Amino acid sequence: MTTAAASQSRVIAPHRRASPELRHLAEQVFTRAAGAPLVAGNTVRILRDAGENYPAWLAAIAGARRSVLFENYIIADDAAGREFAAALTERALAGVAVRVIYDWMGALGVGTRSLLQPLIDAGGIVRCFNTPQLDSPFGWLTRDHRKMLSVDGALGYVSGLCVSSKWQGNPARGIEPWRDTGIEISGPAVADIERAFAQTWAASASDDIDVLDVDVAEDVPPAGDVLLRVLASQPTIAGMYRLDQMIAAMARDTLWLTDAYFVGVAPYVQALRAAAMDGVDVRLLVPGTSDLPLLSQLSRSGYRPLLEAGIRVFEWNGAMLHAKTAVADCRWARVGSTNLNIASWISNYELDVAIEDEGFARCMQDMYEEDLENATEIVLGNKRRIRPSVMPRRPAAGSSGRVSRAAAGALRIGNTVGAAFSGRRTLGPAEPGLMYSIALGFLLFTAIALAVPLVITVPLAVLALWIALTLLVRAWRLRKRSAGARPSGNY
Repeated sequence: MTTAAASQSRVIAPHRRASPELRHLAEQVFTRAAGAPLVAGNTVRILRDAGENYPAWLAAIAGARRSVLFENYIIADDAAGREFAAALTERALAGVAVRVIYDWMGALGVGTRSLLQPLIDAGGIVRCFNTPQLDSPFGWLTRDHRKMLSVDGALGYVSGLCVSSKWQGNPARGIEPWRDTGIEISGPAVADIERAFAQTWAASASDDIDVLDVDVAEDVPPAGDVLLRVLASQPTIAGMYRLDQMIAAMARDTLWLTDAYFVGVAPYVQALRAAAMDGVDVRLLVPGTSDLPLLSQLSRSGYRPLLEAGIRVFEWNGAMLHAKTAVADCRWARVGSTNLNIASWISNYELDVAIEDEGFARCMQDMYEEDLENATEIVLGNKRRIRPSVMPRRPAAGSSGRVSRAAAGALRIGNTVGAAFSGRRTLGPAEPGLMYSIALGFLLFTAIALAVPLVITVPLAVLALWIALTLLVRAWRLRKRSAGARPSGNY
């Protein structure tokens, strides 16, 4: 923690234990909201950054005897990706059932398809999630953002890490590793991780064979005493969003959040504000710089309502903060792939684990405090302007924009434009720069439309034609299916 941050640190009150009746009610509420049961009998180990995650994953793959189920948003054709591809290929050649899912959008420009071809040749089966379809103009918006590994039904890994050398950094060039968090699980919960894999395996099928041809682990013996939930989010279900809202509402002492691409929708921001104003120590750790040039400005425009409610906001000083974690009341913690924005909550397939264990939560809280030592606190100055409390950070190196970040940025732009036109929200000092950028964008669009109308009208016409043909084809298929299913005979 910086000197400025340390001097303002609050003393955390001793954890107030809830009554058994209240805990039973909370368990019931969490189970129904998240759609995930509480699973007992597990051991969980925190893995920090690629330096701990990658070696653990590779060791588990090397020890596989029956099956390897591997799912990741990005598997890049670089030094890190080639090491994983070689390890998976070796196991496939040894007769182990290797099944891999990667995301089509995540694979753009990183050579995943050619990287995994030797694995396919060795007998492994690889599926690419949600490639663009002519009959689904906007289907590409749904992405498989999960990051998981399961070996022999006995060992599972869930994290925020993709497979790319970016997560390892480059010391020779002075590029630090990306900051990220994952966990290793053994025990009955591994079966739920494998069932989550089977879910996206079916969703990524390109033929009639959509059932996973590897037996999902069942009746896994207990390996410890940790209680947890495997949260396998699907598009439009919003289970993780409901759970995040409930944690914000039920936190009694502390709620410490780390997020790579935070864009708070109004209901969630209000939940955090209400917790802070009720005396909960709410903290948010986010990247100091963004992969998208505009995103830092967009994110900062949302700090004011948080800061005014007493929420402490910190920006990471390193190369990139990519972790998605939470820890509340030194009792509950979450690690996984879900960002606190609308794309992760509503549009994507995501995978997280919520752990209800005081020892694990204490470790997460200690790690959070260590992270704050390399962070800059953002505060409201004397004139109520948002500013860093210490020196500004170095920019991130070697990063690239992705769909979830673009969606988050689009949402923030929409919020700002809506506030400017409706007058229903007071615009803060961080937003004039954003509004100038938006205005210039509209002026450029107007100039192009007036000077070269076809540049605007032709793409719009093509999009309209695409949507019309899609609706016609789908309507015809549905009518044909309905006619085929109609019973024959006179009535």
